[in-house]
Amino acid sequence: MKPVRRDFLLELPKPELHCHLDGSLRLETMLDLAQKDKIELPAKDIDGLRKAVVVQKRVKSLEEYIKKFQFTLAVLQTPDALQRAAFELAEDAAAENVRHLEVRYSPILHKDKGMTPMESLDAVIKGLREAEHEFNISTGVIICGIRNFSIESSIELAELAIAYKYRGVVGYDLAGAEENFPAKDHLEAFYLIRNNNVNVTLHAGEAYGPQSIHQAIHYCGANRIGHGTRLREDGDLMNYINDHRICLEVCLTSNSQTGTIGKMSNHPLKFYHDYGLRLSLNTDNRLISGVTLVDEYMQAYETFNFNMLDFKDFIISGFKSAFLEHRERTKLIKEVAHQIDDYLGMGAHKY
Repeated sequence: MKPVRRDFLLELPKPELHCHLDGSLRLETMLDLAQKDKIELPAKDIDGLRKAVVVQKRVKSLEEYIKKFQFTLAVLQTPDALQRAAFELAEDAAAENVRHLEVRYSPILHKDKGMTPMESLDAVIKGLREAEHEFNISTGVIICGIRNFSIESSIELAELAIAYKYRGVVGYDLAGAEENFPAKDHLEAFYLIRNNNVNVTLHAGEAYGPQSIHQAIHYCGANRIGHGTRLREDGDLMNYINDHRICLEVCLTSNSQTGTIGKMSNHPLKFYHDYGLRLSLNTDNRLISGVTLVDEYMQAYETFNFNMLDFKDFIISGFKSAFLEHRERTKLIKEVAHQIDDYLGMGAHKY
């Protein structure tokens, strides 16, 4: 078996299914936007801002991790800022050959200066479309409801996702503080989403146990699970997810930083992979977690000694689970399968 090399991982076409727009800005962009819009940040230089925004090692909880977003959200309150952030995120992803990027964010968090959810969403989609035109990447927006916000806000965002289906939005999510804010409280929003054939991915099993994952699937109709780190605590549910090929969007670095796991070697990624679950690797928040997608692949390699066939599984599973049209998924899967097989000196496989 040929060794895992960072440069080859960089070359491979890859999907990224779990990436938050407001957690993935460039520090230089934050400073520039703050200066233009006269916004006070915790520091006026790159090094100082990095210390304030990027998690250095670990925080006490998911809630403390989420507090970092106050700084990024502060500079994302105009259409121009959102358009720029979306374009630059897709540009950064394309630079590591991410061929399909799903960007999630919540328009309801961008109202401080009077921007409407529609203006916000139009700006994000415009930025992503510009990047698609310039780089070899496809993109889609996942609208996030917020667990600790009202059901009325979730319904409003669900209606927005439905209105923008086929216009740039590919799915609906529920994010935010997980413990004490069950997904079933937002059932009316998911009723709308499911009855309008909109894809669902849902943060679950990160800061709360498998009951949260159960609700995401059986109450909310989730097609994918964001994180799913605690799924292994319920073997019966794990079998159901495995049998139905529900993909887990794994984010190694952020799971370590938020204390969801202890040391990195405790992460269930290898157990899940050995069991046969469908998995994808993702950054979660490129800025706040201080990672790239290739960093996440290398972390998986250095921690669990995965080989190139394992990474082939992760990549193809990600494309299979992407909220893409079937023909586009098939095209990307064949391309990456051939590329990896050529590298390994193997015959091509059908997928």
